[in-house]
Amino acid sequence: MPVVSSKGKAMPESPIRKLAPFAEKAVKEGKHIFHLNIGQPDIKTPVEALQAVKNNTLDILAYSHSAGFESFREKLTCYYAGLDINISSNDIIVTTGGSEALIFTMGSITDPGDEIIVPEPFYANYYSFSTQSTVTVVPVISKIDDGFALPPIADFEKLISPKTKAILICNPSNPTGYLYSKEEIKQLSALAIKHDLFLISDEVYREFVYDNSEHYSILQEKELDEHAIVIDSVSKRYSMCGARIGCVISKNKDVIKTAMKFAQARLSPPIFAQIASEAALDAPKSYYTDTIAKYKSRRDTLIEGLRQIPNVKVSVPNGAFYCIVELPIKDADHFATWLLDKFTLDKQTVMIAPASGFYSSPNQGLNQVRIAYVLNKKDLQKAVHILKLALEQYTGQELLSAP
Repeated sequence: MPVVSSKGKAMPESPIRKLAPFAEKAVKEGKHIFHLNIGQPDIKTPVEALQAVKNNTLDILAYSHSAGFESFREKLTCYYAGLDINISSNDIIVTTGGSEALIFTMGSITDPGDEIIVPEPFYANYYSFSTQSTVTVVPVISKIDDGFALPPIADFEKLISPKTKAILICNPSNPTGYLYSKEEIKQLSALAIKHDLFLISDEVYREFVYDNSEHYSILQEKELDEHAIVIDSVSKRYSMCGARIGCVISKNKDVIKTAMKFAQARLSPPIFAQIASEAALDAPKSYYTDTIAKYKSRRDTLIEGLRQIPNVKVSVPNGAFYCIVELPIKDADHFATWLLDKFTLDKQTVMIAPASGFYSSPNQGLNQVRIAYVLNKKDLQKAVHILKLALEQYTGQELLSAP
């Protein structure tokens, strides 16, 4: 019998989606699930984006340029200029989501067996993309007790080897919600320059920062031009996850030239999605401010509720719309499954993402979960109440079954 590849076998399951069969079963049993497991915003997509698709006059869906619409890329340069990021349209390749941007980046800068250093916990698909590219993720652990701040630079430096090609960060972070400070970005920039490494920054949650904080991009570091690669996407910024439009940005001409080969191999990004994404840039500033205010309010509601649950530990996220929560349990994977399969409160339950899937180091995050606060405040309050009662029942069972 033919067998699948070892690379295919090594591909990790999504910690976010692997519980889907249990969720589907729960729904068939009549349960209502409060989804705290996935970063799918409930914010409406800008009307400008939707109308641009509805009102288009195309009669042929032809290929676009492999780098994406020139008009879209030009418009993106204006968006970034407003963030004190000066780039040209030739520094941008439009991709099928931020995911493809990461795949293009890894394919462009690494060879099989090369290494990329990543602070963990990290976005689970980084591990998937590195597996596809036969690249080794080398983790440097950030800790909940430190609010998942950037680990000491010395911790990064001791991991650098002849195989190290890049450092990859997510800023603000999925899954922790941590926002790297300007000083932390400067420290990483100096390290990348010192060791001649690429610094990749996934900035898809750039707009979502709270408490009067400011996002600082690696593209604002002038001395980093040849080292900096930014990953971006419209998915979260405009609540357009299904559009699957992102981009890779770099002033390093060799990187862009190489990534362009990957872009040409997949021909072009989708036409309607580009039309919508280009139009979304016309959304008024109030779209951002209103959305950010909603998420901050939701964050505060979630954190307040979680802190009322005994023996639960959570750090306050300063960005994105996620947080890592440490629960008084041994096995978050088992607990997440139990919530869907065995627990109900008035025919309701919650779905969470076990955090172990956001670590590559063994035995890390076993009692942690990632929660996405993308529900309205009323539903968040209900979800936290259900989680509290579920923990009481579950931990009681754990104690009873202990030897």
